[in-house]
Amino acid sequence: MARHLPIGIYEKALPYNVTWRERLTLARDAGFDFVEMSVDESDERLARLAWSAHERAELRHAIADTGVRIITLCLSGHRKYALGSASPETRARALDIFRQAIDLSVDLDIRIIQLAGYYVYYEPHAECSRSRYQDGLAQGLEWATQAGVMLALENVDGNDVDSITRAMEFVRGFNSPWFQIYPDIGNLGEHRLNVCAELERGHGHLVGVHVKDTRPGEPRRVPFGKGSVPFVDAFRQLARMNFSGPVLLEMWNDDSPEAMRIIRESREWVVARMREAGLLRET
Repeated sequence: MARHLPIGIYEKALPYNVTWRERLTLARDAGFDFVEMSVDESDERLARLAWSAHERAELRHAIADTGVRIITLCLSGHRKYALGSASPETRARALDIFRQAIDLSVDLDIRIIQLAGYYVYYEPHAECSRSRYQDGLAQGLEWATQAGVMLALENVDGNDVDSITRAMEFVRGFNSPWFQIYPDIGNLGEHRLNVCAELERGHGHLVGVHVKDTRPGEPRRVPFGKGSVPFVDAFRQLARMNFSGPVLLEMWNDDSPEAMRIIRESREWVVARMREAGLLRET
């Protein structure tokens, strides 16, 4: 049986100063099936939440014309505006971002919003940080459920939701088909966790996978094949679990003039590891 998994590229791996039509075209020409949109803490990307109906329609047309979808949205703006913040004003802004991200996802046919597992990021942790974070997730989940948008929690490089084991505490607590896990195997490796055992603990709840190479203490910008992530073992484990969801290459090329060469070569490297592991096979 053939297994064709959609393979995507993170927006920040592509050239910056291009239109969305150009960005999607570049991704298609490099062999990718989809692009992951970023709504991070920058004013520029947070402004996407307030796009007009015309701006949203333009992007829908670009998606239709290029054939490259935006399946997933990386909502990392909650690092600055933390759901677990001690500040009521910050938490209110975080919920506003949450609701707007869901509305944007509906308009752009984005199926999955990836949530970072940081209770707080730029402020000290407090006794109530986790419970406030959980309350924020619960409110967002109510809105997402009503909208038919999947929320998926990512294990992060920090010390909050640092593993699939911890992410599953929230999945079991909410017990909702609309709240699942979007694991980052690079972050698992960076924490020196047993990647295969962690993936197994999320069996049945993985709706996508972030793929990047890392080293202990270096959670970003490690070229594929230069880190310590056991990719073949991880992909073999996913194959055993019959995983067939989207696979996203998470990269930051910082608007390098070599960005397109880097993502093409990275895709080839990852696809080779997937085939070696039996996760990607063709008949």
